[in-house]
Amino acid sequence: ANLLYQYILRPSTTTSNRGYAAIAEARTVLEHELETIRTGGTWKGERIITSKQGPHINVDGSHGDILNFCANNYLGLSSHPQVVEAGIEALKKYGAGLSSVRFICGTQDIHKDLEQKLAQFHEREDCILYASCFDANAGLFEVLLGPDDAVLSDELNHASIIDGIRLCRAKRFRYKHMDLNDLETQLKESQSSRLRLVVTDGVFSMDGDMAPLKGICDLAEQYGAMVFIDECHATGFMGPRGRGTDELLGVMDRVHIVNSTLGKALGGAAGGYTVGPKPLIDLLRQRSRPYLFSNSLPPPVVGCATRAVELLLASNEIAQSVGDKTMRFRNKMTEAGFTISGSDHPICPVMLGDARLASLMADDMLKLGVYVIGFSYPVVPKGKARIRVQISAAHTDQDIDRAVDAFIQTGRKHGVVS
Repeated sequence: ANLLYQYILRPSTTTSNRGYAAIAEARTVLEHELETIRTGGTWKGERIITSKQGPHINVDGSHGDILNFCANNYLGLSSHPQVVEAGIEALKKYGAGLSSVRFICGTQDIHKDLEQKLAQFHEREDCILYASCFDANAGLFEVLLGPDDAVLSDELNHASIIDGIRLCRAKRFRYKHMDLNDLETQLKESQSSRLRLVVTDGVFSMDGDMAPLKGICDLAEQYGAMVFIDECHATGFMGPRGRGTDELLGVMDRVHIVNSTLGKALGGAAGGYTVGPKPLIDLLRQRSRPYLFSNSLPPPVVGCATRAVELLLASNEIAQSVGDKTMRFRNKMTEAGFTISGSDHPICPVMLGDARLASLMADDMLKLGVYVIGFSYPVVPKGKARIRVQISAAHTDQDIDRAVDAFIQTGRKHGVVS
């Protein structure tokens, strides 16, 4: 027995040492990469919130009420009493989760009801739910497009779109940001393809600029292509009824596929979805890998999102309230001498250029009771660092004025404004 252990069962010292050496080498590589991020001024810390999400929050390490101006809580529904109560009721009736994917034993009537309401909201034939819009983007292109097809993507599309396109076998064309002339060039070059899909964010999340959807749809129809938009930063509050950029720009009947999220304006919990032609949705249920291999959305999340959609289907009052507050912030900041990117969107990037400056100003803003975050490379291009402010329907005029005053005080300290 001792011989058996000594020569066969006992771990090899050489093998063990090699394992430790590999781990040590990996640790050195990782620590070097982390130090590069720190010295580059692009380190992303995580502040700890100790309250529910809303325009006023509590932050660990800070005293008193903190104004929150960096959440995707565009309609203020994350803590809306009716939305919260709907989640509680769904938890009591349907449980915490399904412990299953949808096609095995993970589909409840509330999932089908939410899908129906989202299809109704977007005025599309059908809808399929995902765990996130990242998953929706990861699951679409691989199913829809094959090697005989082509996808034409805006160069500044969201990372989830880029990753989703990488998974498909279609020929890939990238056109310059919102450049219709370049898009037409790519459409001409891809004319031999079977199916062609023009892919764009409806609203680009870092700058708050809107895709020229009318021009995109004109070109798509001229060259026989379909149009896809990601509406994560538009659903619920853009357009007269909050349907999104396609409604705002009058092309709802010309955009064929829409992906969006439940994790921003529609309650802010989690989840994403695709709406579009029923045959496409049916095929996604059969072949979309993130759908087939991810657990169903938890009932409380479904309950919250359903109530949020119901509120928007019943009235456009909440959706319309965001616009006036957005213009109040933009106008006051511009008058103070700041450069605000984008236009007419609750995403209001305060452009600063330098990553360290953006980080320092965000820290100083927190000391003044205003929660904002600096964005820098690789989230945005080098030299385009900014503080991205996001306006919510839940903000009051007093909240906005207080944030502007804090920006002016901090901007003067760092020489950004005089």
